[in-house]
Amino acid sequence: MPLLEGKTALIFGVANDRSIAWAIAQALAREGAHIALTYQERMERFVRKLAVEIPDTTLIPCDVQDDHQLEAAFAQAAEIFDGGLDILIHSVAFAPRQELEDPFRNTTRAGFQATMDISVYSLIAMAKYAVPLMQARGGGSILTSTYVASEQVIPKYKVMGVAKAALEGSMRYLAGELGEYNIRVNAISPGPLNTLSARGVSGFTNFLDIFTNRAPLHRTIEQDEAADAALFLCSPLARAITGEVLYVDAGYNIMGV
Repeated sequence: MPLLEGKTALIFGVANDRSIAWAIAQALAREGAHIALTYQERMERFVRKLAVEIPDTTLIPCDVQDDHQLEAAFAQAAEIFDGGLDILIHSVAFAPRQELEDPFRNTTRAGFQATMDISVYSLIAMAKYAVPLMQARGGGSILTSTYVASEQVIPKYKVMGVAKAALEGSMRYLAGELGEYNIRVNAISPGPLNTLSARGVSGFTNFLDIFTNRAPLHRTIEQDEAADAALFLCSPLARAITGEVLYVDAGYNIMGV
C-alpha cells in the first residue's frame, strides 16, 4: 500500500520543472497523495503545463503576500479535499536581486521586509489557515525548505541567509505550538540545486564546485533526493519527528574548514 494513500497535500512554490516543490509534488503523488498546487499569476502557464503530469491535480491561484488570497486558497483546498488537509508544503523564497548583489550592510529596509515577508512570514500565515483543516483529519505535516546559509556565511546569499535563519526559528516555534494537535512541522535543508531562485544568486556555479570538493560524498544532489527526504518527513514513517531540520546535502553541513 502506498505510504500516502488517501492523504491530501497542498503545495506552494512550484515555478518550473526544476523547482524543489515540483519534485516533492511528484514524490507525494507517487505514494498516493491527492495534490493541489498553488501558483502565482506570472507562473500560471508553467505550472499548468506541469500539473497535467499528475492526474487529478487541482490548481489554485495565490499570491502569498496577500492575506485574502491565502485565505481563499485554503478555502478552495478545503472544498477540494472535503474539509481536511494532511500535508502542507511551503517552498517559497524570494529576495530582491539588488539585495543579493550589494554588500550586506547596504541591505535596504524595503528589501529586508520583502524578503522576510515572502520567505518567512508566509509559512506562519499558511500554518494559521492549515491548522483547522489538519485538525479535521486528526493531525498533519507541515514542511518547509531551508538552506545551510542559515548558520554559515555563504557569499552572495546575504539577506536570504538571514531569512532562512528566521524561517528555521519559525518552524521550531510552530512545531512547539502545534504538537498538541498532532501537527508536525519540519524542514529539509538541501544542498545547492539548479532552481530558479538559486540562479538569482551570483557566483552560484562557482559555489557548486566548492560544494562538490568539500562534501563527504563529493557530489551535488538532485531534486528527487530532496523530494524523497520530504516524502519521508510527511509520511507516517516520521510520525515522531517534529521541529527538525533534515540535511540533504551529501554531508556538506558536517564539514569544518
